[in-house]
Amino acid sequence: MRVIRITGTAILSLLLGIAGPAYAQHEQQGEKQDHPQQQSKHEEAKPERQHAQQQKQSEQKQQQHAQQQRQDQNNRQQHAQQQQRQDQNNRQQQAQQQRQSDQRQQQAQHARQQRGNEQPRRTQEQQRVQRSAWQQHRSQRWDSDHRTWQQRGGYHGYRIPDDRFRGYFGPDHGFRIYGLPFMVVGGYPRFQYSGYWFSLVDPWPEYWGNDWYDNDDVYVMYVDNGYYLYNRRYPRTGIAISISM
Repeated sequence: MRVIRITGTAILSLLLGIAGPAYAQHEQQGEKQDHPQQQSKHEEAKPERQHAQQQKQSEQKQQQHAQQQRQDQNNRQQHAQQQQRQDQNNRQQQAQQQRQSDQRQQQAQHARQQRGNEQPRRTQEQQRVQRSAWQQHRSQRWDSDHRTWQQRGGYHGYRIPDDRFRGYFGPDHGFRIYGLPFMVVGGYPRFQYSGYWFSLVDPWPEYWGNDWYDNDDVYVMYVDNGYYLYNRRYPRTGIAISISM
C-alpha cells in the first residue's frame, strides 16, 4: 500500500511538472498572438493621426489664407480711403484756387471800373495842363533844335538793368503815354511807365501829330550810350529822354 501511495504521488508530481511548462508555453503563445493584434491596431491608428495632422495643416492654411484675404481687404480699404481723402483735398484746393482766381478777376474788374470812372475826371482836370506842356516842347525845326546824348556830354541818368530792359522795353514792347501818371518838372513833360519816370529833354518833331502822346504807340531804345523815345509812326526819329526811379 505504501508503494502504491508513493507511486501515485510521484506520478502526480510528474504530471504537474509536465503541465507547468506546457501551461507557461501556452501563455507565451497567447501573448504572442495578442501582440500582433495590438501592433495591428497601432498601425491602423497611425494613418488616422496622419490624416488628423494633414487636416489640421489644411485648416491652418485656410486660416492663413483667410487672414491674408482680410489683410488685403483692409489694405484696399485703406488705399481707397487715402485716395478718397486725396481726391477731396484736390477738389478743395481746386475750389480754393478757383475762388481766388474769381476774386482776383473781380478785383481787377473793380479796379478797371474805378479807372474808367476816374479817367474822365482826371482827363478833364489834367488835359489842359498836359496839352500845354506838350505843345510848349514842340520843335519848330527839329534838325536844329534836338541834340543827341553825345552832344549833351553823355547820358547820366538811371540805367535800367539789361534783363529788365529786354523784358519791358524795346521795339517789341510798345505803349501809349495817354493815361499814364504825368507831371511837369522844370517845364518838361514827365510820365511814369513800368516803375520808372521818363523825362523828355528833347523837343518833339513838328511833323508828329498834335496828339501823338495820346494816340501813337511809342517805345524806348538804348542807342549810342543813351535812351531815346521812338514813335512807331516815325521810327527814324528818337527823342532824348532821361530815366529816374
